Amino acid sequence: MINPTIAVIGGTGAEGSGLAQRWAAAGYTVIIGSRMAEKGESVAAELAAALPAGSGPLTGTDNGSAAEQADVVVFSVPYSAQTATLGQINHACDGKVLISVVVPLKPPKVAVVWQPEAGSAAREIQNFLGEGVRVTTAFQNISAFHAQELEAEVDCDVLVTGDDKEAKAITMQLVAAAGFTPVDAGPLANASVVEGLTPLLIGINMRNKIKNSRIRITGIARG
Repeated sequence: MINPTIAVIGGTGAEGSGLAQRWAAAGYTVIIGSRMAEKGESVAAELAAALPAGSGPLTGTDNGSAAEQADVVVFSVPYSAQTATLGQINHACDGKVLISVVVPLKPPKVAVVWQPEAGSAAREIQNFLGEGVRVTTAFQNISAFHAQELEAEVDCDVLVTGDDKEAKAITMQLVAAAGFTPVDAGPLANASVVEGLTPLLIGINMRNKIKNSRIRITGIARG
């Protein structure tokens, strides 16, 4: 798939909006989804105004409409909103790739790993949407700060999981287009480990009084 149209569900949030800008700056057509179409439109207009010349179109609408218009759906919502938001887009996802950015955090202990009954947020998403949707995961361990720093070259890797080879390849393409280094982290079953790294990183940040710690996989040849 060459330059798919991307819907960022939860694109009005900090990380989702940053990823949306990065893809638009790379020339992709991006649609921000929000619970309310008006909010999606207003945030998209604000983000588009800050893009460099030659960027791809960045527009906004409601979640369902955004998913309908897209080839790839990026799902970037808080875990607490996952089920309700999936209900808004499930009619529009069949046959598409859905990239989950969701991490199951359980306040107030957000620095402690917690797994839902299905094992991971990604597996819950796959179960909800059915096998007609190709679910992958990426960006769980990237802070909103790094996503929003459009001009910054971020020295970190993005772990990608998924069961469908083509869907994973598309996901890795989009990770690279956003300016990050994709690393194939295996099947969707491994999403539980990747999701669990986020509370681990939050705890490292807290204990070491730092911000935005990140992951780098050593030993990989890089171009």
